[in-house]
Amino acid sequence: MTVSKYLCFLAASVLAAWPVWAEERADGVAPEGQTAIGAAAQPELAAAQAAKDAGRPVAAEEWMVAAAHPEAVAAGAKILRAGGTAADAMVAVQAVLGLVEPQSSGLGGGAFLVWYDAKNGAVTTLDGRETAPLAATPRLLQDEAGEPLGFFEAVVGGLSVGVPGTPKLMEEAQARWGRQDWAGLFDDAIRLAEEGFAVSPRMAESVARDAERLAVHPETAAYFLPGGAPIKAGTRLRNPAYAESLRALAQEGSAPFYTGRLAKGIVAAVKGAAKPGALGLVDLALYEVKERAPVCAPYRGFDVCGMGPPSSGALAVGQALGILSPYDMTGLGPNNPQTWRLIGDATRLAFADRGRYVADSDYVPVPVEGMLDQRYLTDRAELLRPQRALEAVEPGTPEFDHALNWADDEDRAAPSTSHISIVDAYGNVLSMTTTIENGFGSRVMANGYLLNNELTDFSFRSHRDGVPVANRVEPGKRPRSSMAPTIVLWKGTPVLAVGSPGGSRIIPYVLSTIIAYIDWQMDVQAAVSRPHMVNRFGVFDLEEGRVSQGMAEALAGMGFETRVRGLNSGLHAISLEGGLRGGADPRREGLAYGE
Repeated sequence: MTVSKYLCFLAASVLAAWPVWAEERADGVAPEGQTAIGAAAQPELAAAQAAKDAGRPVAAEEWMVAAAHPEAVAAGAKILRAGGTAADAMVAVQAVLGLVEPQSSGLGGGAFLVWYDAKNGAVTTLDGRETAPLAATPRLLQDEAGEPLGFFEAVVGGLSVGVPGTPKLMEEAQARWGRQDWAGLFDDAIRLAEEGFAVSPRMAESVARDAERLAVHPETAAYFLPGGAPIKAGTRLRNPAYAESLRALAQEGSAPFYTGRLAKGIVAAVKGAAKPGALGLVDLALYEVKERAPVCAPYRGFDVCGMGPPSSGALAVGQALGILSPYDMTGLGPNNPQTWRLIGDATRLAFADRGRYVADSDYVPVPVEGMLDQRYLTDRAELLRPQRALEAVEPGTPEFDHALNWADDEDRAAPSTSHISIVDAYGNVLSMTTTIENGFGSRVMANGYLLNNELTDFSFRSHRDGVPVANRVEPGKRPRSSMAPTIVLWKGTPVLAVGSPGGSRIIPYVLSTIIAYIDWQMDVQAAVSRPHMVNRFGVFDLEEGRVSQGMAEALAGMGFETRVRGLNSGLHAISLEGGLRGGADPRREGLAYGE
């Protein structure tokens, strides 16, 4: 069953009643006279799927939600339809995503949230990023000889697990901006976990690819590899342990997760993993969500606002836009190789600064203002004047009121994660990127959900040539992220909410979508659907099957090394100009829907 057929089948086949399958069918087809699993996905979502398939944005007037799975979109739509806010809907969406898309996000992970408040016109950012245990040291990800561990050697097991932030972020956002009863926001997710949901093709494919690592821990293997074989698309899957965890959150808030029985389950799973970790009960009890100052960068009269350190997303997107500001991106257009030379090398310059300077600002000073100073970026833009690729890219020296002696970091961010964009009937806007880092995180399950491997987003090296790395592991520290949940404003009014999964490729995915919307005046569906051309560290990744041979040859002729590969973004965007318009990435299973 293809992804498109599955989504249409899921959305269109569900009526108000909730018949239960009498048996499981590997092909995902319900026995005669019964509907498929997926009662939360209302019939009208079929129209949203049809619009996405046709390359058209979904239109609405009152509210809209865009997320990575139809069941999650339906849960959010139910809340918005009942008068809930974007914060209320986010809780419902995230609770369902953790069940139906467990490889990407969930209660065992972390998130960054950007919020526009319609009452006061303010942009607020909340940091729900995971933290390192107090027992962690800068050598956490090294072997006995002080050499970095292999990536998956560090990932799989308890060693990589940081303190999850998502449950407390859900609670904090809803307490600030919600209107609905907290407990009721989990109803759809609890029902789906108890009665079952249809495994999507993407989830099944992800399980099959990762089966060897999922088999390491018995609880994980029993859920994803029943009978020793990867679970099939269309199979009905129940998760009663997840339902119990959600019920505890619904009834008691985040307390059980951080100081109660769920916390004990997390610590036991980490300690009992194949590679035990250092996470303890005190680490969970000390966790807090942090409000951070939003990072906003000007571009063509717009303000592009997002999450600051420990995320590098808003800084890197803002730097690249500032570097591109002197160039006529509208005149060059989306099909000109010179356009992509400029975008690619501007991104490379931003990544060079990112690798040296960006880390958790509670632990190291980060020159945010200096990195976004237009004089500095104009100087960096001069490097792009020649008509060929930059041969070498070095970090710049932005204005900084602290020591500037940091070593460059390596990038290991994995292409997983999920993004949620929501606009409610009150005019509030939410953009949230949520993750457990690598696909299936640490592969350790606790209480029905996977735990993150976020600690591998730290540098595996603490020093380089005797110079400390800003993003080294330290007790209680938050690892650097590439997540870039973004709200774009025009004269203080929001016009676009956007974000994506994709590891460190999130930054160029979001960057090019903003350029497509502002400079090329594409609608949001066209902007998220256009072919990807991504350059972070020198090699130009060109999206397989979507970038022309002529474009590849032109970029190679400018001096770029090119590589054709799959680039599986998961962009979800909502524009707010002249009504609401939603776009969902055709590369994944998500939808945009509104009324």
